[in-house]
Amino acid sequence: MNFKGKNVVITGGSTGIGLATAKAFINAGANVWITGRSAGNMQKAATEIDSPNLQTVVSDTSKLAEISILEKAVTASGNKLDVLFLNAGIAVFAPIEQATEADFDAQFNTNVKGLFFTLQKLIPHLANGASVIFTSSTVATASNLGTSVYSATKGALNKIAQIAANELADRKIRVNIISPGPVQTPGLDYAVPPEAKTYLAAATALQRLGDADEIAKAVLFLASDDASFINGAELLADGGFINYALK
Repeated sequence: MNFKGKNVVITGGSTGIGLATAKAFINAGANVWITGRSAGNMQKAATEIDSPNLQTVVSDTSKLAEISILEKAVTASGNKLDVLFLNAGIAVFAPIEQATEADFDAQFNTNVKGLFFTLQKLIPHLANGASVIFTSSTVATASNLGTSVYSATKGALNKIAQIAANELADRKIRVNIISPGPVQTPGLDYAVPPEAKTYLAAATALQRLGDADEIAKAVLFLASDDASFINGAELLADGGFINYALK
């Protein structure tokens, strides 16, 4: 797919799915901004991608003041955005009895509030006909043990995306959702122990974890003209996790 000259913002773009997607857009000719809260990770990402078409913005999605840093960077460029990939997110897994207020607030602040207000701040900077993509998860509709808070954030995110698809349709801006299943990323390594990854791989029909590059390809499809009649949709990229896990 050709994104030559297109302007793309990816939140949470320094590792995992965000980084893989940034590489894919860069390789397709796009100008890309990535955000992340760790200056060290941003530098590593910039070094790894090594492209003049990449710009990094240290910005913590969970904080409105730092979302404004991203908005100012986009404003300063003088460009309208063709793609907004709202990908930043965190996960902490625990049974309801053990979930803490701090973990609850951190996940809702990043996964819901952060992406909601990033969209709000950047709507005026979206080109007519732009594409907005939210990273959700299969857990938004599944009922896996220990995922109550994380699942709730993704369920809320899905509803925001669906309403945004209607509210932005008059500008021909498409809003869609990518819902990965278990994918091998640094975030997964942080959130679950090795034995849990073995279980997650076995719970997919394909009997393996996904790769971040596979999700990136799905994101580029949703952002492309090939998906021009897809709006308000959720694309599952889960290796058959939802259906297989429910057998």
